[in-house]
Amino acid sequence: MTARALAETYLDVLGRGDLEGILALFHPEAIVHSPLYGPSPAAEFYPRLLADTGRSELHLRDVTEGERLVGVWFRFDWTLPSGTPAGFECVDMLELDDEGLIKNLHIFYDTVTTRIAFERETGGSWRPTP
Repeated sequence: MTARALAETYLDVLGRGDLEGILALFHPEAIVHSPLYGPSPAAEFYPRLLADTGRSELHLRDVTEGERLVGVWFRFDWTLPSGTPAGFECVDMLELDDEGLIKNLHIFYDTVTTRIAFERETGGSWRPTP
């Protein structure tokens, strides 16, 4: 699968809330590194994210590709279950294994406004300690 096809597939299944489709893109031991949820196995991260999602629209901006990395720049118009908007623009860095499955995903975005809405609705978030 090309980097663009992987990015488009990832955003499509994520936007539809297709947990099986999302996890099919990941190595079984893959880790997601999220600014709100912290590091966690993909099999734990995505059910939590989907449970915290009322609606989502994802808009691909661009894709970059390295030897084993795919960068996906997109706008995530995320709405929490209460209807509160918590959208952001971000870059997901996908580190691939030899089979082309995602083994690590690092999510990068400014959480300054998103974190406030998220913590109000969910009761907290993961914050690294200095």
